[in-house]
Amino acid sequence: QVQLVESGGGLAQAGGSLGLSCAAPGIIFRASTITWYRQAPGNQRELVASSTSAGRINYADSVKGRFALWRDNAKNTVYLQMNLLKPEDAAVYYCNAYIPGSLNAWGQGTLVTISS
Repeated sequence: QVQLVESGGGLAQAGGSLGLSCAAPGIIFRASTITWYRQAPGNQRELVASSTSAGRINYADSVKGRFALWRDNAKNTVYLQMNLLKPEDAAVYYCNAYIPGSLNAWGQGTLVTISS
């Protein structure tokens, strides 16, 4: 079973910033699309941002211009910097590593709380 190690999150004020990170075993990391999802109470899980193994990055429209995702292949880690946070960004954030046909692994989730 692949373990994804998430860190970061916590409490921030609206307009503030938080950072998340997701680490995976090296072989898995380099071959995976790594995606951050989030799920707020009563809502479906939604994609926030993703990075393919080739480094192509995609953002949800709701976070474009505010969030930044990047991969550090030397550390087998993906970072998500969240700026200009809004109350609607509050959710449990989950990291996912995906390789078509062979892997669909999830982190344990990390809570992001926004105070207004």
